[in-house]
Amino acid sequence: MDQPPCSGIPKVTSLDDLVERDRDHNCAGFGPHHICVKVDAVADLPSRFGMFRIVGFWNNRDGKDHIALVHGDVMGAEDLPTRLHSECLTGDAIGSLRCDCRDQLEVALRRIATLGRGLVLYMRQEGRGIGLINKLKAYALQDRGLDTVEANLALGFRDDERDYEVAAHMLASLNVRSIRLMTNNPKKISELEKLGVKVTGRIPHVIPANEWNRHYLETKAARSGHLIDFNGKPRLPEQNDPVIVED
Repeated sequence: MDQPPCSGIPKVTSLDDLVERDRDHNCAGFGPHHICVKVDAVADLPSRFGMFRIVGFWNNRDGKDHIALVHGDVMGAEDLPTRLHSECLTGDAIGSLRCDCRDQLEVALRRIATLGRGLVLYMRQEGRGIGLINKLKAYALQDRGLDTVEANLALGFRDDERDYEVAAHMLASLNVRSIRLMTNNPKKISELEKLGVKVTGRIPHVIPANEWNRHYLETKAARSGHLIDFNGKPRLPEQNDPVIVED
């Protein structure tokens, strides 16, 4: 396991101190891609889901503006309820029923807002990292009968092109010591742990299927290892139940 990124980064007590702390930050980089991340902006963000603060991050990898949505005091937190959410324009903004992305984001924000503190990292990794146009091309292939994994492979991509180096550094920049990850994807946990993030638990995050995304979710379970059961086996306790956020 690598050491956490920027393990020597100065500790500060509040989000408001992060921009000044990182103003001249220029680390040697972390992981195989030598990732450097710094906080560029912090502001209040009242939302329909509750009160949050929004933290904007610069990074030297992809030129994209990743953000953290922060509820409560997360600086130095342990066992912090955390959701890593990958951007999905069609789902998050337009309300597509082909995936469960919007429901996952809204449930995470709503649940975290009921807790004393929590965090959503909104990562600009559209289409599991293949980008919006390629995701639409994958949709077209799915319309012709391929599943989501087959469509990505047919376009020359892996099943999942995301990486979590930027997210790992974002957690370090927020001085988060350990997280409980809201996910059904064991790979997301293992990839973060490889990057030095301490994951102390998993919070199930299953969204009931609809007629348009059931095959998509079945494929995630059967081919991508997500912890969702559809096949009449002894079901996971959380399947089709309200999302559980442990205290």
